[in-house]
Amino acid sequence: MPTDPGAGHDLRHHGDAEVRDDGSTLVDLAVNVRADTPPAWLRDRMAASLAGLAAYPDGRAARAAVAARHGLGVERVLLTVGAAEAFVLLARALKVSRPAVVHPQFTEPEAALRDAGHTVDRVLLRESDGFRLDPAAVPQDADLVVIGNPTNPTSVLHPARTLARLARPGRTLVVDEAFMDAVPGEREALAGRTDVPGLVVLRSLTKTWGLAGLRIGYVLAAPETVAELERAQPLWPVSTPALAAAEACVSPAALAEAEEAARAIAANRAYLIAGLRDFTSHGLRVVEPAEAPFVLVRVPDAAGVRERLRFLGYATRRGDTFPGLDEEWLRLAVRDRETTEGFLRALGRALGA
Repeated sequence: MPTDPGAGHDLRHHGDAEVRDDGSTLVDLAVNVRADTPPAWLRDRMAASLAGLAAYPDGRAARAAVAARHGLGVERVLLTVGAAEAFVLLARALKVSRPAVVHPQFTEPEAALRDAGHTVDRVLLRESDGFRLDPAAVPQDADLVVIGNPTNPTSVLHPARTLARLARPGRTLVVDEAFMDAVPGEREALAGRTDVPGLVVLRSLTKTWGLAGLRIGYVLAAPETVAELERAQPLWPVSTPALAAAEACVSPAALAEAEEAARAIAANRAYLIAGLRDFTSHGLRVVEPAEAPFVLVRVPDAAGVRERLRFLGYATRRGDTFPGLDEEWLRLAVRDRETTEGFLRALGRALGA
């Protein structure tokens, strides 16, 4: 049921908090950035762009490249300082009266809406339904709806046809596809669709390409929506190195590399889940099917398990800061098999297995 219980959760807590300061030496399963990135060729492209720092950033080439990647006109693309900036722009620039956010999901959209003075309806998906969306649960009069696909932290991939059912005249439908490029074939993607009224798709290049410190993402939407958001941006918001990265990351060669990485993530995720199933006798449950580069698990005394894992050298993401989850949840990033094997041994010790 939709609710608006107030903040109630630490909406500003994110996975990077787990690996700061005394967590910097831990094996990182808390942050959803692909390991061993950015690749050397991408670092070289960004380094070459530094020669042009005396000039103001010119985003035309990058914007055109993103538009071509999705088969859209440039008037439907807005480059942003990561997807997080897009949430702030949407909250501040669009005239909405009843926004609704589908949870559990990335908390920044709700935080941005609240900061902009909005009262936010929460649509809480249920564990008993596998955290899958029932479009009927969204208030009919919600004029802004935000949902992630695949969703952070549940790793659920909602069918595109189900999300499209949320669209209606007078409503802005925001689909956060920050992790869609980690899904083989990007199945269920809405990016590039122009037949869904009010659709706004957000993409991030920071996760797959290891650019969290650079900040680059983009919005795909109707030209009038893009224009409205662009008016709310400061001048030259995206830096020259970030523009160079955007252009490089949507090239055919980069898309092929991302697809290969997505297939490797799927195999590594299956290996992780198979290992986690060995702990079902200790009360551990995995949300399945998982389709993103992370998995969500419920485990008794998750806070204690998380602290014991830190002592054993592994950082995981607490789940209780996500509306709809409590202190029994942890999110685990998918890593390579060697890292996973070490983590599973540590988990066994943390659970007393």
